[in-house]
Amino acid sequence: MHKLKTPELHVECSACPIRHRAVCSRCESDELSQLEEIKYYRNFQAGQTVVWSDDPMDFVGSVVSGVATLSQTMEDGRTQMVGLLLPSDFVGRPGRRGAAYDVTATSDLVMCCFRKKPFEKLMTETPHIAQRLLEMTLDELDAAREWMVVLGRKTAREKIASLLSIIARRYAVLEDRQSARSASFDLPLTREAMADYLGLTLETVSRQMSALKRDGTIILEGKRGIVVRDMSRLIEEAGDDSDGGFLV
Repeated sequence: MHKLKTPELHVECSACPIRHRAVCSRCESDELSQLEEIKYYRNFQAGQTVVWSDDPMDFVGSVVSGVATLSQTMEDGRTQMVGLLLPSDFVGRPGRRGAAYDVTATSDLVMCCFRKKPFEKLMTETPHIAQRLLEMTLDELDAAREWMVVLGRKTAREKIASLLSIIARRYAVLEDRQSARSASFDLPLTREAMADYLGLTLETVSRQMSALKRDGTIILEGKRGIVVRDMSRLIEEAGDDSDGGFLV
């Protein structure tokens, strides 16, 4: 199963496992040296809150390993998961004092954090950082728009297949093997969380996962292991273009 290696307490930026996808991916050696001076690692256990919505954030950063959820709680206490943070995803908003959403680790999580004020200063002085963050923000916007289609127009089976294909392709990009025809990974969400995220019942999620297994689209290994033998078939099940025209 896909697992990014957990870094030591300090890793040189050039050796980071998310180096080619993170906010620092365009940085030159001198720019990386500046980031080195303001970075630190934080570890969170599965289920631990990284930050609560509206709480002050004195850092921004990237997920190095593990997965976290973004969620929002309404006044009556109902909570809706609105996004997933996978390795290389950026957390926090430069220029904003507080967090926009609750961020919760769904697995053991390692984050590469940057002190916010020095990072904001670097953004004004380092075009490569600002440019990459803009690209990541636009990618996130595209992803949110595509996800509206998943939630609003797709069948239960297509929703499940879409979620699995998104995760599989994200890990493929991280491993620099975008053209892979198969994939294997540990599902970062419980079936209860999948139901919440997709607007389905737990019974529907379990039934559709079993159907995808029965039809040979996926193989289930243990509690969380997923093997996709044919990515093109999974993408077809998701109702997307065969070339993977959904989001990455």
